[in-house]
Amino acid sequence: MIRVAMLSFWHVHAKDYAKQINEHPDTEIVAIWDEIAERGRGEAEARGVRFYDSLDELLAQPDIDAVVVDTPSSMHRDVMVKAANAGKHIFTEKVLALTLREANEIVEAVNRSGVKLTVSLPRLNDGYTLAIQEVLREGLLGELTLVRARLSHGGAIANWLPAHFYNPEQTGGGALVDLGCHPMYLTRLFLGLPESVTANYGYVTGKEVDDNAVAVLRYPGGAIGIVEAGFVNKFSPFSLELHGTEGSLLYSTHDNQIVLRTSKLGEEAAKSWSVKQQPSNRASAIQQWVGHIQNGTTAEENIGLALDLTKLMEASNLSVQRNQPVLLSELAR
Repeated sequence: MIRVAMLSFWHVHAKDYAKQINEHPDTEIVAIWDEIAERGRGEAEARGVRFYDSLDELLAQPDIDAVVVDTPSSMHRDVMVKAANAGKHIFTEKVLALTLREANEIVEAVNRSGVKLTVSLPRLNDGYTLAIQEVLREGLLGELTLVRARLSHGGAIANWLPAHFYNPEQTGGGALVDLGCHPMYLTRLFLGLPESVTANYGYVTGKEVDDNAVAVLRYPGGAIGIVEAGFVNKFSPFSLELHGTEGSLLYSTHDNQIVLRTSKLGEEAAKSWSVKQQPSNRASAIQQWVGHIQNGTTAEENIGLALDLTKLMEASNLSVQRNQPVLLSELAR
């Protein structure tokens, strides 16, 4: 049995992860710490587990094997470096950190200690992502020239997001750094790392952080990635578009279908759109994390994409601050 401590319930997904830990046959929650003691104490009492006022004291406990980190994003570097140095395996909500320098410090601490790290990048495991990767491996789109990925909801206009999600010091940003993470790491998965990023943020509801955002990723060969996110769209479906020199692929949650049109399958196939079947989802990020702990393996692809995600988010924020494109090569490691 892997004994897990929950480190904060700041993030809206913290209770979801706690539920997954409780439901997994090989894990159990044994302790809680929270930067807001009252919130953490309440969660501990409700779950019948120990609460620690001190993070250092919790991490010193020999009967805690692993931690789930859901603190404010601004605390990720300090909390995870401490956890790694204490020999605790780490599962964390995205983003890994707010800057590439901090993210690299986390990974370096993890590598030194030999603990297992997994970052929650859930859409990597969804059937539509796996199907799209198969299409790309088969070369059915030719050379990719444009990827557009959009994810948005109405949380800022319906007021169901917690108030601290609009705190720029804690979050490092709004719609792009929260929701936009998902289309960003998918665009990175499909197109690779760009040469530069240009971002624009909108403030429809007047919050301190962006609630309407777009980032444009530019590639040396002329390809473009477009990442869109928002907190101000009531019915906007999650959508993906991939366009290449030989075909196009579209996916949207309005019908949950992947449609493909390509000249690579002959003249008849090129005349109309066909539906691409989707495989079952892969194991969840939590399940993969547990597997890495049990099998002594490393989440290499997950960690690599998490580092690149931090790099792309940092570049997006810098682009808005400077009002100009930011070269990824400029970022401090």
